[in-house]
Amino acid sequence: MTNGNLLLTFNAGSSTVKIGVFEVQAGKARRVGKGLIDFRRQPLTFHLTEGPAAFDRSLQTDADGQLHQVVDETFGILGEHFDMSAVNAVGHRVVHGGDIFTGPVRLDEDRICNIEDLTVLAPLHQPQALRLILAVRHLRPTLAQTASFDTAFHRTQSDLVRRFALPRALHDQGIKRYGFHGLSYAFIAEELRRREPKAAAGKVIVAHLGSGASLCAMEKGESRDCSMGFSTLDGIPMATRCGSLDPGVLLHLLGSQGATLKEAEDMLYHKSGLLGVSGIGADTRDLLKSPRPEAREAIDLFCLRIAGEVGRMAATLGGLDSLVFTAGIGEHQPEIRADICHRLRWLGLDIDKDANAANAPIISTSSSSVTAFVIPTDEEQIIADEALSIFAGE
Repeated sequence: MTNGNLLLTFNAGSSTVKIGVFEVQAGKARRVGKGLIDFRRQPLTFHLTEGPAAFDRSLQTDADGQLHQVVDETFGILGEHFDMSAVNAVGHRVVHGGDIFTGPVRLDEDRICNIEDLTVLAPLHQPQALRLILAVRHLRPTLAQTASFDTAFHRTQSDLVRRFALPRALHDQGIKRYGFHGLSYAFIAEELRRREPKAAAGKVIVAHLGSGASLCAMEKGESRDCSMGFSTLDGIPMATRCGSLDPGVLLHLLGSQGATLKEAEDMLYHKSGLLGVSGIGADTRDLLKSPRPEAREAIDLFCLRIAGEVGRMAATLGGLDSLVFTAGIGEHQPEIRADICHRLRWLGLDIDKDANAANAPIISTSSSSVTAFVIPTDEEQIIADEALSIFAGE
């Protein structure tokens, strides 16, 4: 790294980009700013939620295909509060690393091309990360950039867990379970190790419950299974994504129903999940407030499938010592945690109602066979730490 002491992180989702500003001291990254670009709103809005000042700022540019102007304007806004000349690296979250990337990398032309080739495996998220990478390179061509991959954390899974019951040739071509939300799970594994080393060494299931949602089974801090498989559609229902689906449904839609591939893709990614079941919205906060039975059914289905996935993963692990709730829903919505835990009483999980209502770090009772934790995740910290690890090795 150069003499500058700031590092930026870009965490690209399907509709937002989270931005972290980190100060590097003695080889450690300490967050000094946190922001968000919301692509769901027009005009585009930049929120600085942590740092010298908190504010909302409407961007003057639209989200063009390249995002060059969006990144340029964002850098300008950050420059009002931080010395952008001190930024010497940008780290990115990239959803899919395939079998190519097993850990973080410094980006060059070949690696950017490799990431682009994997877009077909993550059409909702991969293009956004690529646009940000290319926009930063256009704006600051000499600025070092790194990529951290959501799939990398799950490379410790066995070949048996990763395999579909399809012809072996397809597996060899890359049609297998990859797992996602790996940066979040990496942070939780480390944070649990710091807080509760005995629990971290055991059999743990982490529920990353947000707009995108998944679960990960860990043993000794390593991934053994994940509810998401080949794509970010798989697993439990999400805000607008369907979760696990009988493939016969797709054959029916694309066959006798005459749906196009694009129509099916749009339905599965954008019109299903909580939104599709409720017909009201995708936000669990709104659904919990709604008196309509469709809203309650969407929440019940969400919790039922999560509890069922915990049971499946307990079989993978051969038992369960701890359950961790994280991400927006997991960290902040006691009613949903209570519903899930109630469905898992057969595992010996006993929830403390008062602790759960307070979003306490431990929400299970002292007599519970399974310890239930609430731990905030921080993907941007992992991106920053992984970026520093690359430069330390150069």
